[in-house]
Amino acid sequence: MQNIITFLEERLKKPLPGQVSHQKMMAKQLGPQFRMKYNEPPRNGAVMIMLYPGEEGKIYFPLTQRHDYKGVHGGQVSLPGGKKDEEDTSLIETAIRETQEEIGVTLKDSQVIGSLTDLNITASNFVVKPVISFLEKKPVFVRDPYEVAHIFSTDINHIMHSDTLKVTELTVGEGINLKAPYFDIENKVVWGATAMILSEFITILKEFKE
Repeated sequence: MQNIITFLEERLKKPLPGQVSHQKMMAKQLGPQFRMKYNEPPRNGAVMIMLYPGEEGKIYFPLTQRHDYKGVHGGQVSLPGGKKDEEDTSLIETAIRETQEEIGVTLKDSQVIGSLTDLNITASNFVVKPVISFLEKKPVFVRDPYEVAHIFSTDINHIMHSDTLKVTELTVGEGINLKAPYFDIENKVVWGATAMILSEFITILKEFKE
C-alpha cells in the first residue's frame, strides 16, 4: 500500500495521460448525431478514488450506483462526488465533502494523494476533477439513501485485467443510441465519465506495475 501511495504522490505531479486515456473509453453515437447545448458555462465538480487495503494484500476503492431517475446519469455507476458548493474552498474539499455525504467516510487533507486530469462531461455540462486519496484500513460505509442506491468496491488488479474491458450498445436520454466501451465490475456496466476517469487511473497503475 505504501509503495503505491509513494509512487502516485510523485507521478501525479508530472504530465498526465488524460486525453489519450479518456478517448479509449469514450462512447460513440450510432445513427443521427446529437449534442447537448447549454447556455451557461460548465459547472465544477469533483469525484474521489479512495484507496484502502483489503483481503490478501489487495487495494480496493468504492463505487456507487445512482438511483434510476429521468436524467442523463440515472442508474449509472459513479465514483463518490458531486458539484462544488459555494462554501467549498477547493475542488479537493468538494471531493472530501461529497465522499462523506454519499458513503459516510470522513477524509483528511493529509490523506489526499493528488488529482488526475480534469474531465469535461458534456452530457451534464460539468468539468470534474478526479481526486485520489487513501485510508490505512477498510472503512465502514454509510450510504446516503437519497443519493446512492448501492455501494460496492473493486480492487485495482481487477480493473487492470483485460477481461474487464468490454463493449456494448446503450440507449440513453431521448433515444440516443451509443456504442460504449465499459468496465465489467461486479457484473455492472461502468461506462461514460467514470470509465474515462478509470482509464487514466489504469494507465498510471500500469506504469507502477512496470
